[in-house]
Amino acid sequence: MEDINSVPIIIRREIEALIAAPLIKAFIEQYGREPVLKVTEKVIKSLARQAGEILKVVSGGNTMEHLQKALPMFSQGGALEFEVLEATPTKSSVNVTRCKYAEMYREHGLEEFGYLLSCGRDFALMQGFNPKIRFTRTQTIMQGAAFCDFRYSTEEA
Repeated sequence: MEDINSVPIIIRREIEALIAAPLIKAFIEQYGREPVLKVTEKVIKSLARQAGEILKVVSGGNTMEHLQKALPMFSQGGALEFEVLEATPTKSSVNVTRCKYAEMYREHGLEEFGYLLSCGRDFALMQGFNPKIRFTRTQTIMQGAAFCDFRYSTEEA
C-alpha cells in the first residue's frame, strides 16, 4: 500500500476506533458523556466534510453520476453488501444489507460508538461532496435495523 488512501476505509475505521474509543471513554469519565460526545461529533463531522471534498476530486466531479460511481469505494474489502434499487441522473436508492463496519464495532465491544464514528459521517460527507444532493436515511444496521436505506436526490433541471 502506497499511502493512507490505498488502505480500505473499513481498515481505517477500525484503526481509528481502536484509538479513539479508549480516548472517548477516558474523556467521558473525566468530563461527562454529553460534552465529550458533542465535541467528538463536531470533529467527526468536520473530517467527513473534508472527506466529501476529497471524494469529489477523486470522483472527477460531484454529480449524482459521480456519486453512483464512487459508492463501491465504501464497500472495499467486502465492507458493505448492498442492492441498488434506483440509479438515475437525479435519484439513487441503495439498501445496505450487510455492514461489516457494524460487525467490526461489535467485535471490539465498541458498538456504542459505531454510529458516531461511522454512520454519523454520512450526512456531513454529502455536504462536502455536493450540498445540493439531498441525502436521507431513516435506519441503519448499526442501530439494529435489518438494512440501511440510503436515498439521494437532486432537483430536476
